Amino acid sequence: MTDLQVSLLAIGGTLVVGVVIFNKWQEHKARKSVEQAFSGGHDDVLMNPADDNSFLTGTRQEPSLDEETSENKFVSSSLDEIPNRLKPDSVSLERELPVDELIDCVITLEFETPIRGEKLLADISELKYVGKKPVHFVALGHDGIKSVVAHGGAYTSLFAGVQMVNRSGPLNELEYSEFVGGLREIADRLNAHSDIPDMNQVMSISRELHQFVSEHDAQLSVNILANGAPWGITTLLAALETQGFDIRPDGRLVMPDGDGGNLFTLSTNVSMSETITPRLTLLLDVPCVAPARDGFGAMSACARSLATRLGGTVVDDGNQPISKSALDEIAGQVSDFYAAMAEAQIPAGSQRAQRLFS
Repeated sequence: MTDLQVSLLAIGGTLVVGVVIFNKWQEHKARKSVEQAFSGGHDDVLMNPADDNSFLTGTRQEPSLDEETSENKFVSSSLDEIPNRLKPDSVSLERELPVDELIDCVITLEFETPIRGEKLLADISELKYVGKKPVHFVALGHDGIKSVVAHGGAYTSLFAGVQMVNRSGPLNELEYSEFVGGLREIADRLNAHSDIPDMNQVMSISRELHQFVSEHDAQLSVNILANGAPWGITTLLAALETQGFDIRPDGRLVMPDGDGGNLFTLSTNVSMSETITPRLTLLLDVPCVAPARDGFGAMSACARSLATRLGGTVVDDGNQPISKSALDEIAGQVSDFYAAMAEAQIPAGSQRAQRLFS
């Protein structure tokens, strides 16, 4: 081997070692920054939000809530007490039957004689979906009350409902035909009678409902950008989990609403194989969270607290800091949004909203 080859090998080896050391140093620095941020010297991000109720500062106008879904990402902030938002008893949760005439196309099967719940459950078990639309059933008992079909009950009528809209789009002709065909088979087995709604009328209603869903499919997002070195993922996830976030297999972190649902989510914006991230994104699915839970305020308060702890800045999707005036305008739009949903009898966070925006 010549002197030149030996020299090149030595230089190459030195460079490799240098890169490895640099990467290790970066990971160590990122890990230490997160550990220091979540050490005992700070208040709990979610249970003890900062006393300062001022808005975040900075600036660009975000899109308004009536723009298309792909544009409906906003930044938000307002600090109130988060524990009160998360308590289940702070929200009056309505209990609804799974078949809803406002959002389902409902077809009734009338029985000549009462039928036991066990038989009904066996006959309807295979009709759960048509395409991407869920199918639900309730039945009418001797007491004249509708309820979910159950073992031990005896029913005089069956109500089958196929959901007319969800985020995949409105009910289409093929899905409706599959729904009607499945019900006819069930009716034949149960010796039941039914009236089938006109397909054109059902399609028209589905399209109108889809228009409403499209106009109100809004999401609010807020980002936290690292001011210096990126954060170490492993340490960050462990720390966030102690703050109340649930870690999902896809890497998303979900903040529970205290009653089995989700308040908002947090993404690290990198794949599971990455070891560091310079950016975090919190996302609120507006129509799926009840106004009383104040998901808008809770999410932004959490973002502000995390930014303070981690040495980051709360920014919009264009990496621009957020101004108080922009937040005030968005807050007003959110209130109008909730009012519009309530007026349409599809209040945000209700079972109807959860189903339509699924």
